[in-house]
Amino acid sequence: MSVKNSAGTLTTSAGLGTQAGFLFTDRRDVYLRPNLTKELWTTITPFVTTVSSRGVTKVNDPDFKTFEHRSGWIKQEFVINDGTLTVNYDTFIPGDLATAAAIDGIVGLNSSADSSYANLIVEVYDTTRTTYKGLSLIMSVSSGAVSFKSLGNPRSATNAHAAFANNDVCIVVGNAFGEGTEAPDAFADDLEAVYNSCQIFKTPIEITGTLLEMTKLRGYSNELMRLRAEKLKEHKMQKERAFLFGTRSHGTGMTDLAGDNATFADSFSGGVTDADGNLVRTTMGIIPTIYRYGTTTGDQQNIFSIVSTEYDYSQFVDAAEKIFQYVPASGSKKAFCGMKAMSFWSKLSNDSGFAARSGWNIQLSDWQTNKLGFNIKYLETPHGILELAYAPALRGQYNGYMVVVDDANVGIAQFRPQMFQANIKTDNGYDGVKDQYMSDEGLILNLIESASLFIIS
Repeated sequence: MSVKNSAGTLTTSAGLGTQAGFLFTDRRDVYLRPNLTKELWTTITPFVTTVSSRGVTKVNDPDFKTFEHRSGWIKQEFVINDGTLTVNYDTFIPGDLATAAAIDGIVGLNSSADSSYANLIVEVYDTTRTTYKGLSLIMSVSSGAVSFKSLGNPRSATNAHAAFANNDVCIVVGNAFGEGTEAPDAFADDLEAVYNSCQIFKTPIEITGTLLEMTKLRGYSNELMRLRAEKLKEHKMQKERAFLFGTRSHGTGMTDLAGDNATFADSFSGGVTDADGNLVRTTMGIIPTIYRYGTTTGDQQNIFSIVSTEYDYSQFVDAAEKIFQYVPASGSKKAFCGMKAMSFWSKLSNDSGFAARSGWNIQLSDWQTNKLGFNIKYLETPHGILELAYAPALRGQYNGYMVVVDDANVGIAQFRPQMFQANIKTDNGYDGVKDQYMSDEGLILNLIESASLFIIS
């Protein structure tokens, strides 16, 4: 230790010892709370926690399938596809008959035109869906070509249906049958199957026998217990990342915009193997699934790229309309945000924020703790409520990402439950302890249209 002398300079006090002496290096206790160590991360896996909160589904096979169904009646339409179309009704007043036209772009009906189309009533629009042409009754179908009869155009002063043209859009609004007729031919759809796989997660812990016997360590008195707690967090975080970012080499069998025709069997007959030739199953995460099966345009858009300096309230409302078009049973959707994404929604009163540019006050609540124990903010949209939660895994290149899910359409499939396997290395008198956390789980994903991805730059 040093003290000042009468001249004001530092000298060494012989009674206190020197800074390099035994008292300084061995006898002083400089730790405020020797058995307490502050940790940087607390709640680290909100996505897995939320998805698991609805219950875990025990599966009998690590490769699993689930059923899903998309009701066709919500949208039924087709497009005129006849490059040599000569349909011209002249005035095309009610009762005028049109020549037959080939069709494609069929949605919500039998995949090719047949007798089940007869007596459907359709609204006819031009290819841009902005010019209304009138209503027609489908008279018959022959070799895939559809014949129409005019029902008129209530928006025209003459009630005349405009002539059909190639790429016109025909939207079903109902059906009408003549008196005394028999039951029409039926059309039906079927269920669809999608699939995923459970992934084997392993996180080991190991210390020497000598370190195990040291029971008076500072910071944490028991190093094995510290490592077990730390590795449990690592195990959970790696599972969180896999469920967010992981991919299954042959996809999930959803309608694939990329045209990959891989089947369920491909995952175990020609899957990925490790260096020893062992099959490695991986689960498909939510973000790659949205990228692979989602769309960036149209009514079904669920991928939104946002330039933060240009985004305005009008775009926000349009996006919310698409996010909530499939109304969640709970009335809200969960949104997991990187820090940049969370900051973006929070900059509502800032001059550079999109609310200021729009002259609108976005409703964002203060922080609240939900029943699962992590902090959330409620973002009110004109069509529903988003529950925003910060996800530590969304960092680095994913810092500006926000993943929106309907928690009724995601879940955890569990082939083997998470387990702690103690002292798994005992051969040859091993002087140490090796433990392991292991789980065999995968992500259940259905109706990917109900999930959305925001990328904020």
